[in-house]
Amino acid sequence: MNDDMYVGNAGDDTALDRGWLLGHFKEVGDPRHSEDVEIKWGVHPAGDERRQWVEGEKRTALLVLISGRFRVELPGRSVLLKEQGDYVVWGRGVDHSWFAEEKSVVLTVRWPSVPGYAVPEEQAPTRGRD
Repeated sequence: MNDDMYVGNAGDDTALDRGWLLGHFKEVGDPRHSEDVEIKWGVHPAGDERRQWVEGEKRTALLVLISGRFRVELPGRSVLLKEQGDYVVWGRGVDHSWFAEEKSVVLTVRWPSVPGYAVPEEQAPTRGRD
């Protein structure tokens, strides 16, 4: 890696960062550091789910299905992504959660990149799937 370029593998590079490739959480000076956008390569085993709904969302998000069957839960609506390339976009203020119906790979893009949405490892769900 040098100051203005990084070449890697999404599967390898995200293993220690909960799937995140790019965002505010990368070290300043790393080409993957950004205050503007976050990108995640999410590999989810069947049955994997977000243990706590994101509430008071301050970002816009795009989630694209690469493989598998992946359900995104939004207030009053459940969106099933089942074909490669299916996607959903939701805006600021839209609460959300998700569930992997099958082993799934998804690419998530969120903007802007802001701290504060990680779920602590030991925390249990606070809201069931709709």
